[in-house]
Amino acid sequence: MARPILFGAAYSVYVRAVRLVLHEKGTRYDHVDVDVFGAGGPPAEYRARHPFGRIPAFEHDGFRLYESGAIQRYIDAVFPGPALQPSGPRAQARMNQALSVLDSYCYRTLLWDIFVERVRAPAMGRAPDEARIAAALPRAETCLHALTEISGNGPFLGGPALTLADLHAAPMFVYYRMAPEGAAMIARHPRIAAWLQAMTARPSVTATRSPLE
Repeated sequence: MARPILFGAAYSVYVRAVRLVLHEKGTRYDHVDVDVFGAGGPPAEYRARHPFGRIPAFEHDGFRLYESGAIQRYIDAVFPGPALQPSGPRAQARMNQALSVLDSYCYRTLLWDIFVERVRAPAMGRAPDEARIAAALPRAETCLHALTEISGNGPFLGGPALTLADLHAAPMFVYYRMAPEGAAMIARHPRIAAWLQAMTARPSVTATRSPLE
């Protein structure tokens, strides 16, 4: 079977989520670094892979794909290794619910509104937008409550076994915990804290460590 190629920057949570799936499946792959936020924006040749100029993009044996959720599901379906999607309709619905919550509500709130403002802004020589952080914290609290409820008795976000939801969420929460507000909030949600501790101990998470950590 041809070796897949993943395109995107190593710091991206969505690129890392795909890398986590590849590692958990035991699939060897090539990673081509593409920084769409660099000077001049996405390289012209990359636009042929992703018309919206976002990351990641993916290629396997001539088959091109973009959008991390589609890539993750393709990898799970095509490559050998442990199944990362539950078979039962209710368990699958819970996993998909968690994925939707992460993309629709958690990503911008936890990362752009809190992590970027508290951690990345000072690193880039800019003062944090305190009003933006303060406004985002109640939404972040709702995100953690929702994921706790979805996880049920856990220990994973999708239930008793590791799924795509856990691998999608882990990169976001690794960054969120780097903000003092994020670390404090996670500590107030014991199930999320225990889940994140277990996830960060996985070899796949260690192997895909972000350059921003």
